[in-house]
Amino acid sequence: MQPDWFLIHHMKLIQDIHILDRWWRYRQRNAAAKLPAHSLDCPGCGLSLTVPPLAQGQAAACPRCRHPLVRVERNPFRAPPALACAALILMLLVYSQLFILVELSGVYAYLTLPEMVRVLLAQDFGFLAEVMLALTFGTPALFCLLCLYVYCALVYQQRLPGLLYATRLLVRLRSWMMVDVFFISTLVAYIKLASVAHVTFGPAFWLMFALAVLLLRTAQLIPEHWVYFQIQRLSGRDPAKLLRTPHTLNCSECLYHQPANRSRCSVCGSMLHRRRPHSLRISSAFLLAALILYFPANLLPIMISSNPLNTEINTILDGIAYMWRTGDKLIAVIIFSASVAVPVVKIIAIMVLLYSAQVRPLLSHMRLAWLYRFTESVGRWSMVDIFVIIILMASFRTPLARVTAGPAAVYFCLVVLLTMFAAQYFDPRLLWDKIHAPAKPSRHPPAHRPAYPRLKNTAPPP
Repeated sequence: MQPDWFLIHHMKLIQDIHILDRWWRYRQRNAAAKLPAHSLDCPGCGLSLTVPPLAQGQAAACPRCRHPLVRVERNPFRAPPALACAALILMLLVYSQLFILVELSGVYAYLTLPEMVRVLLAQDFGFLAEVMLALTFGTPALFCLLCLYVYCALVYQQRLPGLLYATRLLVRLRSWMMVDVFFISTLVAYIKLASVAHVTFGPAFWLMFALAVLLLRTAQLIPEHWVYFQIQRLSGRDPAKLLRTPHTLNCSECLYHQPANRSRCSVCGSMLHRRRPHSLRISSAFLLAALILYFPANLLPIMISSNPLNTEINTILDGIAYMWRTGDKLIAVIIFSASVAVPVVKIIAIMVLLYSAQVRPLLSHMRLAWLYRFTESVGRWSMVDIFVIIILMASFRTPLARVTAGPAAVYFCLVVLLTMFAAQYFDPRLLWDKIHAPAKPSRHPPAHRPAYPRLKNTAPPP
């Protein structure tokens, strides 16, 4: 039986914990984090809306296209820089520790991520080395540093130089971080390596999973609309006070209204335009280039495997068929989905979007909006095949077994990047403009006009 003083001390400790918890929740509440009521245009469909006041933990979405508009995080000032700082520490550990150990016939390959880059450079695949280094290290590191720079300015209430440019670059880098794609590619490569060699994961592999989660969470916690509002508050300005009028123009980047006679937005520094200039032309050019490069990417060899007995030259389809015949059906399905299905579906989807915006809608407006969001988010996963080849090249580089990338690897990498550019430069508001555009009058007047007046349809468009 416990003595009475122990129970009293235990109860007091529980009360102190509850008091500290309430104090911490109170300290997290910041009156400056609130967003006042203001008007904006949806970046997904162009609908003019009035957003009510938002407190911490609240968000607003477009009622027509379901596009997320405005969000205020529960802990908006502390969470993003804390996660970015943790991601930078993990990134240093991931790039300095052992990533994977491959043992084949008594020959050991100690692989780190810098070693993979060095192998690519030694085999004259500098383009693949630059892509890997940029997407798995350069872009995430720059993203975290910019996040710390911007949020330190917000926390300490300091107007730092180049703050608007840093914020714009921070927002654009979110879709170009592919640490999670490289992690999944490592699992795919492990299944292929385990059949011929002994593979051991190093500490960098397990830390990469935590790094991918931190980067994804940090990217989700940065609402650019709220960040631009806080930056303007540092200068004593309130961008929410300028309401929508016939003489204003809504910025497509920060979603705040600006006078129509301006060329640049005073809130975020972006170019002002009603719709993205030459959106259809630029997106069509990127799509055409990706479509042309798609054929050599599938017809030319993408991976060359050699040993003292024979040399195998495989295209993408040859590799998928070989894995299917040998029993690795799961890997065959993953490679087929990432290397064949996703690029084809993305090219067809962009063609449907371009045709719907230029000529006539092929689907309903809601399905076109969903198709655009799907196309914009799924494209980067096509890099799985490229990262798998890089890992295999770094693992097998001995006279007994050697793997090198074929010319199709560069073409396929360009296809993935070009389709991502095509989706990003497409303005989805053009789809809704086409749907709700008034019908063109006929060139030939009717032979007989009715004697009674026509009734006007005053109902709002659906």
